[in-house]
Order: sequence, then C-alpha cells, then structure tokens
Amino acid sequence: MTIRLPGVGGELRTYVPRTEPLAPTAGAPFTSRTVFSAAHVVADPYADTTPDSPAAVDWDATLAFRRHLWSHGLGVAEAMDTAQRGMGLDWAGAAELIRRSAAEAKAVGGRIACGVGTDQIAGGTPAEVRAAYEEQLALVEESGAQAILMASRALAAAAAGPEDYLEVYGHLLRQATEPVILHWLGPMFDPALEGYWGSSDLDAATDTFLEVIAAHPDKVDGIKVSLLDARREIELRRRLPQGVRCYTGDDFNYPELIAGDEKGFSHALLGIFDPLGPLAAQAVRVLDTGDVKGFRELLDPTVDLSRHLFQPPTRFYKTGVVFLAWLAGHQEHFTMVGGLQSARSLPHLAKAYELADGLGLFPKPELAEARMKTLLSLYGVSQ
Repeated sequence: MTIRLPGVGGELRTYVPRTEPLAPTAGAPFTSRTVFSAAHVVADPYADTTPDSPAAVDWDATLAFRRHLWSHGLGVAEAMDTAQRGMGLDWAGAAELIRRSAAEAKAVGGRIACGVGTDQIAGGTPAEVRAAYEEQLALVEESGAQAILMASRALAAAAAGPEDYLEVYGHLLRQATEPVILHWLGPMFDPALEGYWGSSDLDAATDTFLEVIAAHPDKVDGIKVSLLDARREIELRRRLPQGVRCYTGDDFNYPELIAGDEKGFSHALLGIFDPLGPLAAQAVRVLDTGDVKGFRELLDPTVDLSRHLFQPPTRFYKTGVVFLAWLAGHQEHFTMVGGLQSARSLPHLAKAYELADGLGLFPKPELAEARMKTLLSLYGVSQ
C-alpha cells in the first residue's frame, strides 16, 4: 500500500502506510489518575442545514463513540469545547447532548462530567450571566452528571474586574450540590476569553482563580487548565488546597504533566484523548504500575500529532479530531456541525493522517488509507 500525500507547497510525496495497528485491550479501572476525554459530536450528514443553522446531530453515532471511550476506562467530558460548544453546537443542542449522554453513561456504568456555560445568552449583566449559569447547572445536576463550570464569553465581556468573577463563581459554588470542576480555557482556544478572571496578566488572573477555590474548597473537585503552559500549570497545581485536583488540559505537554514530579502530578481532561483514547488508556494503566518510563514511552510519541492538531488557530483542532474519527471508522463521513470540516487545509489533514497512522491509531489501516484517498481525489489529487 502506498499513498501520495500533498505538502504545504503543493508537492506530492509517497507515504507507505502502516499495516499493523496497535492493539490495546481494555483492562482494570485506573488507579493512579482520573482521566477524562473530551468527546466530539457526529453530525447528521443528511440534514439540510447551513453553517449558521442549529446543529443536526447523529445521535446514534455520537453515543456509540462515547461507549467506545468508556469501554477503555476513560471518563467522558461532555458538551465541552471538543464538542464544538459555541462553534456549531448551541445550547439547545448541548442540552440534548447532556441528557442523552448522561442517560447512556448511567446505562453502561461510564463516568461523565458535563460542561456548564452561558451560551444561551449572547451577553448581559453579571447577574444575567449568573442566571444563565444557574439554568445550565440545574440541567446537568438533574441529569446525574458531574458539572464542569466552563469559562463564559458573556462573563468575560460583562465583568468589570476580578470582583465580578468572585461574586458569580462564589454564588454558583455555594449552590452546587456536588463538587464541580472549574475550567480555565485560554484565549488560544477562544479569543473571546482574553482577560478571564479579571486580568490579561496571568499572574493576577491566577490569584483571582485561586481565591475562588480557597473560599469554597469543599465544592471544587478540581480545576482543568487549558493554557498550553506547562510551567504555569505546575506552579498552579502546587498552590491548590489539599484535596483539589488539577486536570491538565494542556494538549502540548500532557505526558510530563500527567507523569508529574516529586511534588505532585496532574490528572487529565483532554481533547487529544478523543483520537488517542485506547492508546492513552493503555499508557495510564502502565503508569498505574509505577512504571513512569513505560508510560512516557507510550505517550511521548503522540505529542507530535497533538501539537499538529492544536497548532494555531488552536480553536480549529476539532476538525482534525473528527477527521481522525472518520479515518478510524468511528463514523461514516467527514461532516461537522457548522461546516467546520472546511477549517483545516488538505496538507494539514494529510499530515494528521500520516502522524496518526505512524502511531498505529487506525484499527483498520486499509480503511483509513481508502478514505484518505477518497478525500484526496475530491481535492484533485490523483494516485
């Protein structure tokens, strides 16, 4: 099997696909780390929609992918950025996704945490933002899922300073029935979140973030940090109150952050674990035995793929994630809600295929090759 792949300059190179995939097997539950994969949604390719229409979701395929993640022992972080929240999936679609996924998790015994945001409103006062959060928190708690308090575009626009964040988050944590995960999503993922926690100075923003947690440590299970800055995450996790976990959301530096050091480690809540699910699960089970070297040997080679998928503009990483799900056979098409399949170039997708194939991520390499050739032919690349 050979395939000709395009580079950024239009040149074609011959690539020989891998013939044998990795064959990770399901095993015992993780003991050393709590690990969530943020999961993508599968669009309905037959729906007559436009990019600004409400999302049309293939619910059967979407839930099947969650069962795939659960079967390997991973938790599912639902209705998050990876599910195109605010980039094709509106609140009505997210609410339905939360209801269906939470019910499926209960049926199969899977762990699930769901995003709570404010995307049912475009803007408003801090009080209106708080009310929007409350509506979503109530739905997630009624579903039986753990809540993840996501960063809010509306709050970033409405807040006059750190005091507004302290008031809104303090109110929400007081009324939460179970400990939540707080999510700090950097502007590289969503430019509208610049200056979150009341300052563009990350040191000042960190102090406000920690002040929120310190005031309600019994209501914070952990924090998810998505700033793509390993040093900052390490410093932050060392300042957390006892019992509050750090879930890395750093898709550039996750192996070293999960492995940890003599002063601690990060758990994981990662978008890259959508395509890496089985391999990531195998690596964590190796880490459970205390074999840090073996864990790194499995996970370190995946970083090139992750850095490629998450390269700027980082917010378009979802396109690569769904593309790899199609190549791996988890869905029958490469269509995304909001038409986001067009957000990455053909050379970018070709490189993603090559890197993922080299890692053995495709259960049927011949299927991945055939689908890659189909895509290439649509772009006019002959084989």
